[in-house]
Amino acid sequence: MTTVFQKIISIKLRTLPASARAHRGAARALSMLLVIAALHLAAASSALAAHRNHRERPREAARKSQSPAKPPYEAACVMEPTTGTVIFARNEHEPWPTASLAKMMVMLIVAEKLQNGSLKLTDPITTSRKAAEMGGSQVYLKEGETFPLADMMKAIIVHSANDATVAVAEYIAGSTEAFVQMMNRKARELGMKDTHYYSVHGLPPNPGQKADVSSAYDEALLARQLVRYPIILKWSAIKTAPFRNGTFTLRNTNHLVFTYNGCDGLKTGFYHQAGFNVVATAHRAGMRLIAVVLGSPLKRQNFEQAAVMLSEGFASYEMRRVAAKGAAISREVAIRNGEVASLKPVFAEDASVFVKRDDAAKAISVSYQLPPEINAPVVAGQKIGTAEISLDGKPVSVVALVAPRAIAARKSLLSRLWGHL
Repeated sequence: MTTVFQKIISIKLRTLPASARAHRGAARALSMLLVIAALHLAAASSALAAHRNHRERPREAARKSQSPAKPPYEAACVMEPTTGTVIFARNEHEPWPTASLAKMMVMLIVAEKLQNGSLKLTDPITTSRKAAEMGGSQVYLKEGETFPLADMMKAIIVHSANDATVAVAEYIAGSTEAFVQMMNRKARELGMKDTHYYSVHGLPPNPGQKADVSSAYDEALLARQLVRYPIILKWSAIKTAPFRNGTFTLRNTNHLVFTYNGCDGLKTGFYHQAGFNVVATAHRAGMRLIAVVLGSPLKRQNFEQAAVMLSEGFASYEMRRVAAKGAAISREVAIRNGEVASLKPVFAEDASVFVKRDDAAKAISVSYQLPPEINAPVVAGQKIGTAEISLDGKPVSVVALVAPRAIAARKSLLSRLWGHL
């Protein structure tokens, strides 16, 4: 810029008449003044630009700070298991590697078979070569080593033992491949649409294999089934337990059973691509919640997020009792040809309404669907009808009403006369 001004001044001086050239000294002085002015103008422009840039940076920083930060997990879901109500969800249907959460389906299949009697806790489970060669978390089973099913299940649930998982799966289905088919059938039955199993243990897939996948919502559905079995919660609440005559100690991989009040399950999972996964459940003040957190980069964050979600749920919601299991309703149902003329049905299970604490003032009503009469004989626990529970006129749950006791058929006149002879 200085050079341009100097050239302009030089041209102007050459075009001056001779009488004016005498004033060249004054012109040169004017030239220097113009150069100084130009330098000041350039400096002022630069300062203005810097000032504008300085003002924009805080605005940009403010815009960035206002955008929501990504949580330290990939997906999450919080569910109340009695009603199946989801109270929090984020990417809840995103398929994600289960890691050892796959063992939860093994747990459910075993629980169902224990209930129907096709399995017993004392069943001897013998370790195959395949089971003994499993890597990852394990209890170091040796080929031919035998333990009762109860001990193997503790190793699976508490210690996440892959070798015990394979041994149990082979005992039930004959092979892990056949057991995986059972797992996928059960997933379909439960409506777990985002889930597919390729292994019984959830280890990282080998080259050419696929990873077991599920979603936060599907894992909550699975956990909802599991918490119905007291034996599962008994095992998943264990902090430490002896194994192999006390030569090995099982330590629960779910740190929340040590640190979170009321936590009694359920399962954790981890490998590098999956991150840290947890399905946690806790029971407080007559209410149970399930929290699923998938894909945390750090184990500590995984447990912290699950704890926060559970705490927020317990703080915001409550279970309002409507009737206890076995409570009789006020209405009667006639019994045709029975030893007694009528009975009052009872609630087959506890009846409660899951509500926000802010909605505690909402009205709860119960309506009964009952037949005018039933035929004798009546079996104890026989379903008679249903009770529909509504919150401010909106149905929220249905509970079965059953017979409180057995009622025999009334004997015929001939039978009664014969009895008096």
